[in-house]
Amino acid sequence: MAFSGNSGLTRIAKACRFSWQGLCAAYRHEAAFRQEIWASLVLIPAGFWLGNNGVEKALLIGPVFLLLLVEILNSSIEAVVDRIGDEQHELAGRAKDMGSAAVAIAIVLLIVNWVLVLTG
Repeated sequence: MAFSGNSGLTRIAKACRFSWQGLCAAYRHEAAFRQEIWASLVLIPAGFWLGNNGVEKALLIGPVFLLLLVEILNSSIEAVVDRIGDEQHELAGRAKDMGSAAVAIAIVLLIVNWVLVLTG
């Protein structure tokens, strides 16, 4: 790995810019991420409002952020697999399916947490 020569605030500023570019790319190119962003604009404030204490608020809001994170990672896997080639390959399909499974698990976690906190 080559040393970029950046350190301190310059490194942090560049890392923030790259992160923002990644978020913008996910929003621009991934319909599922856009849907989850719009849902999070409802769920995050609702989680703050419906949670009775800090733990409940964290249990309601945390899985929303986790879902966004997992969706970005899944989209990254799909982009890399698609970049490598268009031909059907068992490992490429497996990688995409496992990324999709991770998103599904994050959605189940979100739903289970909301049900348990709100009915508990």
